[in-house]
Amino acid sequence: MKPSRLTVTKTSSPKELPSSKSLIFGQTFSDHMLRIPWNDATGWGAPSIVPFSTINLSPSSTMLHYAQSLFEGMKAYRHADGTVTLFRPEMNMRRMNTSAQRLVLPTFDGNALLECIKALITIDRNWIPKEPGHSLYIRPTLIATNNTLIIAPPKEALLFVIACPVGPYYSQGFKPVPLHGTTDYIRAAPGGIGAYKLAANYGPCVVAQKIAANQGYAQNLWLQGPEHWLTEAGTMNLFVVIKDSGGVSELITPPLDGMILPGITRDSVLALARNHVSGVKRLQGLPDTIKVSERPINMGEIVQSSKEGRLVELFGTGTAAVISPVERIGYNGGDVMIPTGEDGMGPVSRPLWTELVNIQTGATKSDWNHVVVAK
Repeated sequence: MKPSRLTVTKTSSPKELPSSKSLIFGQTFSDHMLRIPWNDATGWGAPSIVPFSTINLSPSSTMLHYAQSLFEGMKAYRHADGTVTLFRPEMNMRRMNTSAQRLVLPTFDGNALLECIKALITIDRNWIPKEPGHSLYIRPTLIATNNTLIIAPPKEALLFVIACPVGPYYSQGFKPVPLHGTTDYIRAAPGGIGAYKLAANYGPCVVAQKIAANQGYAQNLWLQGPEHWLTEAGTMNLFVVIKDSGGVSELITPPLDGMILPGITRDSVLALARNHVSGVKRLQGLPDTIKVSERPINMGEIVQSSKEGRLVELFGTGTAAVISPVERIGYNGGDVMIPTGEDGMGPVSRPLWTELVNIQTGATKSDWNHVVVAK
């Protein structure tokens, strides 16, 4: 994959930029897209930026029949001084390559793809809303395009990138969400594909989400095994804060055991919390003493800590919401109530969210930001 071979064909019919107030996630797309073909004989072809358009696939395409498809999600942010940045995009590139290996799809030079993505964002930078809290969501996707019904490693593939402007996840302020503990279905299993961002991980989850919605919950909480181990909240990674008998808060997230997606926001929360603990950078508002753990936690521990008044908060993390606080968990016919502050957040999630958003928007300088367009 060589960015030096990139060609650009600009649209002759630019679309009208939408009102930021009318944005609905994933329904409005920018004027252009990036396409890079691949085949097993010649490798990666020349990258091209072209007008946003449909993709022609044969009805026999293996992507349609065998879910040989993966994707990533990242955001481009416009800072107050006009600088445009991506947040830790090298991690998306590494995870995308890991997903490709799992599906025996072609891997690529992450830096090369990132250069092509930056070129796409530069061309469509006017699609990044100027309002605070808004961004341009970037969706790199890799699919097998073989015209055969044979299940085998792909001989042809297409990598494409599209972009859509998005508003803040909580446009009216933080609203803690209720989760339904799902025990009839599982999201992942040991040795499966839970740790990869594959299309096949998402479609089967809709039934559990629908059941949760029908019972009055915003999303479902994936519980694993007879012990009901917490894994993920819908499509988000999960964090729990519990105080020990001495009053010290422990920030807990399930370990990357092969069933958990290695989220970029998850990793960022852990890094910020550990830097706070070690004194590398203290975060205002975060408890002076806090323990950071990647360990299993089950509903039994959640229920017990709630009864004893030691459950501090529970929240999800992800690209879309950054941090999403939880107000209650539907479990075994009742609700386990989760404490939340007046603003909807808790004493640990609030300073972590503030620092993350400040970094992403440029208010706090950080080497996690990769400049796409300088001011």
